[in-house]
Amino acid sequence: MTTAVAAPARTVDLRSASRVFAAVILPIGPAAIAILRFVMPYSTTDDGTTLVHEVARHQSAQSAVVWLGFIASLTMVPAVIFAGRLVGRHSPRLAAAAMVLMVPAYLTLGWLAAADAAVWFGVRHGIPDATLASMYNEIHPAAGVATGIFVVGHVFGTVLLGIALIRTRIVPLWAGVIIAVSQPLHFTAAVILSSHSLDLVAWGLNAVGFAAVSVAVLSLSDDEWAVPPASESPLSSSRSTARRSS
Repeated sequence: MTTAVAAPARTVDLRSASRVFAAVILPIGPAAIAILRFVMPYSTTDDGTTLVHEVARHQSAQSAVVWLGFIASLTMVPAVIFAGRLVGRHSPRLAAAAMVLMVPAYLTLGWLAAADAAVWFGVRHGIPDATLASMYNEIHPAAGVATGIFVVGHVFGTVLLGIALIRTRIVPLWAGVIIAVSQPLHFTAAVILSSHSLDLVAWGLNAVGFAAVSVAVLSLSDDEWAVPPASESPLSSSRSTARRSS
C-alpha cells in the first residue's frame, strides 16, 4: 500500500528584497534629521520660554520639525540595525557595542517628537506661554531620562559604528570617517555653537555615510546578507524523517 506524502511547503526567498529595503531605509533617517535641525525655529540650548516664543513665531517650521521627527522615528532604528548587521559580520564586538547604545537612543525619538508636537499644539490653541514652557521642561522625569539616553547613545554609538567601519573597510575609508565624526560635530553645532547650518552639515555627513553603507549592502550576495530560508516546513521535515526511519 502506498502512502501519500505531503509536498514540502514552498518558501519565498526575501533576502534580495530585504537588502534593497535596507539600502533604501539607511539614509532616510539621517537626511530627515539634517533638514529638521536646519529648519527648527529654536536652538537646543534655549530655555523653555524662548523656545515657546520661537515656536509661536514659526509655527510652519515647527510643524515640519514634527513631521521630520516622525519620519526619523520610523527609520532610524531599522537603519542602525541594518548597519550593525553589516558590520557585525566582520567586527561583532564593536557592532554589538554600537547597537546597545544606538537602538535605545533612537527608540526615544518618538518621545522627543511628541514634545515638539505638544508645543506646536499649545501655541496654536492659546495655552499660556508659561504653562507651555513649564510643561516642556518638567513634563515628567522620564523625559530627562529619554533625553540622556538619546544624547549619550546616538553620539557615542555612532562613533563606535564609524570606527568599526573604518577598521573593517566594508565601506570606503572616507565613509567610515564621516560617520565617526558626524555626531561629535552635531553635538558641537547644537550644544556649543548653536549653529543650525553646521548641524545640517553634521547630519548630512551621517546621511552620506549611511548611503555608502547602502551601497555596501547592495553589493552583497543574498547568501552573504542572510541565511537562506528553510526549504521545508517543520511538519514536512518530520514526516520525511519518519519515512526514513521506517
